[in-house]
Amino acid sequence: MITKKLTCHCGGVEGEVRIPNEGFKKITRCNCSICKRKGYVIGIAGPGDFKIVKGEQILKLYQFHSKNAKHYFCSICGIHTHNRPRSDPKIYGINIACVEGINPFDLKDVPVADGQNHPHDKK
Repeated sequence: MITKKLTCHCGGVEGEVRIPNEGFKKITRCNCSICKRKGYVIGIAGPGDFKIVKGEQILKLYQFHSKNAKHYFCSICGIHTHNRPRSDPKIYGINIACVEGINPFDLKDVPVADGQNHPHDKK
């Protein structure tokens, strides 16, 4: 495992994410109403593999619909850094565009998770 630095645009929020040497085990996009608008490419990190080391006080939380998922963004520059998904609130969805040394435009054929038809939305 290696530790990579995560930052928002202004540098006010910094985090550390532990990932396997070969990169994130799972990378995905989501077609839910918020992720598709952000163009969010998500790297999945385990419960103990991510921590905020600077700027936690300037992070803002955004929740909608079921209010189970937690989306975090910097209150200064507005960059979305990570989330806690409603499908498994113990893990982290990491905005890989915020991770040092990763260019999301280099990734090809990123699978799409169907957040529009989430199981928690079924009656």
